[in-house]
Amino acid sequence: MTTTAAGPAGPVGTAEVGGVDAAGAADRGEPGEPGEPGEPVGDAETRLWRIVAGAHESSVPQVRHAVRDLLRQRGLVGERYQDLTDGLLLIVSELVTNVVAHAALLTPQVTTEVTIGGGQVRVAVEDGHPYRPKAVQSDEEQTGGRGLMLVKSIALEAGGSCDVEQTGDGGKVIWAALPLPRG
Repeated sequence: MTTTAAGPAGPVGTAEVGGVDAAGAADRGEPGEPGEPGEPVGDAETRLWRIVAGAHESSVPQVRHAVRDLLRQRGLVGERYQDLTDGLLLIVSELVTNVVAHAALLTPQVTTEVTIGGGQVRVAVEDGHPYRPKAVQSDEEQTGGRGLMLVKSIALEAGGSCDVEQTGDGGKVIWAALPLPRG
């Protein structure tokens, strides 16, 4: 897994996280230690972190843990942020699982971006598969097919939003944005 982050001067540092590359720097401006998310891209108001992992099952918990660690590092911890954190981690798990299950043949890597700013946290997962899924109600007897509906429900219940967008190279980005708690 690669956690990429850059500041105004460009990319900084690289570290290995659980068998996956992580590029970025910890808050102290040095290469990150295993498990530490990198320093973000962006101004003081909006920050972006990028996590790149192989499109295989073991990447799902690795990406989820990297996002959890990032949220902790950014101070989004405690009871005030519990619903936000739980929702974001479930969304990340669902979206990365969808890439692994449905797009891995066309996508050797899954890219997850986390953006914090503007009063919200946005997670986006990109893959190279051209199919754009839709959030649909699935039959109660089906064992799958509910992931995107779950993501949409979590986002809307929190007062956020979610969408699927095509990338310039023919793939897609599925994203969800949840508002930061007020107060």
